[in-house]
Amino acid sequence: MSKIHNDLANCIRFLSIDAVQKANSGHPGMPMGMADVATVLFRYFLKFNPQNPNWLNRDRFVLSAGHGSMLLYSLLYLTGYKSISLNSIKKFRQLNSICAGHPEYHPKTGIETTTGPLGQGIANAVGFAIAEEVLKKKLSKNLINHKTYVLAGDGCLMEGISHEAMSLAGHLKLKNLVMLFDNNNISIDGPTSLAVSDNFKKRFESYGWDYVLIDGHNENQIYRALKRVQNAKKPTVISCKTKIGFGSPNKSGKSSSHGSPLGLEEIKLVRKALKWKYKPFEIPNKLLKEWRAIGRKGQLSEKKWSKLIKKQSKKLNLIKKNNFKNVLNSEKKLAIKEPNSLATRKCSELTLSALTNSNNNLIGGSADLAGSNNTKTKKHKIITPGNFNGNYIHYGVREHAMSGVMNGIALHSNFIPYGGTFLIFSDYCKPSIRLSALMQQRVIYVMTHDSIGLGEDGPTHQPIEQLSGLRSIPNLNVFRPADRIETIECWEHALKTTKTPSVLSLTRQNLDPIRKKYSSNNKCSLGAYEVLRTNKKIKLTILASGSEVNLAVEASHKLAKDKIYSKVISVPCMELFDKQSNSYKNKILNETKNKISIEAGSSDCWKKYVGENGKNFGINEFGKSAPFKEIYKFFGLTKENITSKSKNLINN
Repeated sequence: MSKIHNDLANCIRFLSIDAVQKANSGHPGMPMGMADVATVLFRYFLKFNPQNPNWLNRDRFVLSAGHGSMLLYSLLYLTGYKSISLNSIKKFRQLNSICAGHPEYHPKTGIETTTGPLGQGIANAVGFAIAEEVLKKKLSKNLINHKTYVLAGDGCLMEGISHEAMSLAGHLKLKNLVMLFDNNNISIDGPTSLAVSDNFKKRFESYGWDYVLIDGHNENQIYRALKRVQNAKKPTVISCKTKIGFGSPNKSGKSSSHGSPLGLEEIKLVRKALKWKYKPFEIPNKLLKEWRAIGRKGQLSEKKWSKLIKKQSKKLNLIKKNNFKNVLNSEKKLAIKEPNSLATRKCSELTLSALTNSNNNLIGGSADLAGSNNTKTKKHKIITPGNFNGNYIHYGVREHAMSGVMNGIALHSNFIPYGGTFLIFSDYCKPSIRLSALMQQRVIYVMTHDSIGLGEDGPTHQPIEQLSGLRSIPNLNVFRPADRIETIECWEHALKTTKTPSVLSLTRQNLDPIRKKYSSNNKCSLGAYEVLRTNKKIKLTILASGSEVNLAVEASHKLAKDKIYSKVISVPCMELFDKQSNSYKNKILNETKNKISIEAGSSDCWKKYVGENGKNFGINEFGKSAPFKEIYKFFGLTKENITSKSKNLINN
């Protein structure tokens, strides 16, 4: 290996070692082990421009093994990204430092995605690669021709999401996707042989990936492998045999270098072993200039690209355009003219059909439930292996990968991904949903069969605690529309909210229309609003969401016959309602002392609205297998039971 290569790689190693030591917290071993691979990648192959981190045609570098975050921060600083200063590195893992313990996505910084939960970055990378292929079809291969490189470790590949994501990538023949596998055989507990005996070559080849095994500390082997994948015909794993904690006399190749600082005495020995004569955080000018020159190469590449893209400005603007407001207003007018009883999953399909016909940046999909989720319309074109001239992905039974892939699609450019499954399987999606919220990405989760209303499939498929659990995630809007108009409005809000992901919780069973007059205002954006009042003076406020708004209306009318007057409040989105002004919330909630809530699920999240003296009609146990009307009756979700107990509440 050349001396200059060693010196450049050692810049990464010692910035990482010193930052972890100063923070007294972190993972030095992976950056030390993968420094050679990263140096060759950035020096010779990665297409990027630190002066414009958001250059559309840049290569994406995803650090799935996010615990080794100092590798990424060191590379960004050395190549000249303004987002990472030497002072930032010195504040590694400190409050409000961009150099967080695990990479956290920030636009225009070079940090492409938030990683840390192992395997997530692999799924994100698959999403990046899919988005690149779709965009290439829309613009041309002369304008869009970048790759996605994902650095993954043994832990990433133990997580089940890696199997789901890599299987999908192999099926789709994502030749623009390269995994750099840090194959060091060490995890926190010790050697990976404690828990893993996979034949990686056979595993990856069975997915349809190419597999290349190299010495991850041999500059020439690294170069040849990366050169080879530039003309790949399928996704490729470069398995880099490395030593974790490379250069440490006592901790190299051991778990002790994985998740703890090396210690001052050991760092002295590493400096001696690698012939690094510089003080902590000191990068000699000669080497820094060399790294900055590596960073400047992308400026020329982008300059040439910019001349080409000017000729395609119309196509680019079309992809950037989000023309949905007028389309959805037309759909609302149509829904008023055709007041049919429909399941909200069907209402969603009708909405999607209109949107897909007029929007160029929606990419849909489903985890093998397209016909049940109603996420695929006649207007969709299927993305198939090697053919990305489409806008719909069959994800297969891979809910978790689907969600992680959608995060990558959203992060890539201006695409808006949505994907469907049953609400009960949101549990499989939740880690990725949480990351959508953390990264402030416009990802839309279409979750159908949202209650015991799905009936005979029984308690394994009937969501109880799922809505409550999803509502507990910060920066996530959980919508539960009550009819076609509300479904349209929930879709509208989900599409226009660029920094918050959304869950659309939709019914299997048909619902009668609640809204019968057209309004251009989006009432669902208020989170809660009045849909029925049986008298000017009322004694009871009934709060409900989704399918139970119909039930609330029935109960309200039944109470009115006994001269007990009430108002019905539809609550399609608690998160939006909680953000309203105090005066609006008081108007909704405090007109009466008597309040009840109705929702076919856990009642925990409704208690804040009805208060200690209110009554929650919900389900706080698992469901039953039977036709849905029988189950509603079994759990007391009938107008007869609700009116009877509401009378008791008022009389007491």
